[in-house]
Amino acid sequence: MNSPNPNSLKSRFTKGLVKALIRINKNHPRSSSSSSISSSPREIRRRYHKIKTAAYASMACAVGRRRAWSRALLWKIRNKACNGGVVRRSIGSRSHYSIKKRVQQNKVNELRKVVPGGEGMDTWSLLEETAHYMKCLTTQVKVMRTIVEVYSTTTT
Repeated sequence: MNSPNPNSLKSRFTKGLVKALIRINKNHPRSSSSSSISSSPREIRRRYHKIKTAAYASMACAVGRRRAWSRALLWKIRNKACNGGVVRRSIGSRSHYSIKKRVQQNKVNELRKVVPGGEGMDTWSLLEETAHYMKCLTTQVKVMRTIVEVYSTTTT
């Protein structure tokens, strides 16, 4: 993971994620009989959610507060906001809209649900934030794959 620029998004994300993973690992209780990680389904699920949250928080922190999606994601993590099972209903379309317009609007509305903070954005801002969010998600996946590769080669 040699990045030529230590201030690059990839470097900032990696640094934050590794710190978070170390913190998660330190706080993980190990069994007294061995140093293996508990593998109960509940414990696996709990660690999965901690790692997932750490990855998203690291990504949003690496980007900073200049992007709407990163601000929304950090707010959501800080407040531990979940959907809570609330189902959002879309308002019925009016008859004077064409089918094509309704399909496009449905796609935009679906995108609003995927991009953190997308609910309050106009379509142009939503598309711009989506492109940046996808770039950051791609970086996140690359970094996490590299971490897995490094960890896999050091443990074998």
